[in-house]
Amino acid sequence: MVNPHRGEVALEIDGECRVLKLTLGALAELEAELREDTLIALVERFENGACSSRDVLALIVAGLRGGGAAVEARDLLTAEITGGPLAAARAAATLLARAFLVPGEG
Repeated sequence: MVNPHRGEVALEIDGECRVLKLTLGALAELEAELREDTLIALVERFENGACSSRDVLALIVAGLRGGGAAVEARDLLTAEITGGPLAAARAAATLLARAFLVPGEG
């Protein structure tokens, strides 16, 4: 079961409901992968719509890792995401928003 108050997001990948979460470690990996120096720059990149499908994939991978899965981006290259790229982008945006949600404000 997904707990949005813990920053978790569900995404169905290859017919399996997976839990994504951005831990501090996952965020650090994401910053390095996307070559951003700060968390603010990372968030602004997505808020401004300046993200690519590679960025969405990196965010999904970071979320899966934060949720406990040992995955690499290459593991998702042929994965079937229910709802397609749009569902993946929505999940990525929700994941990023929940990572910075202050308890009690959501």
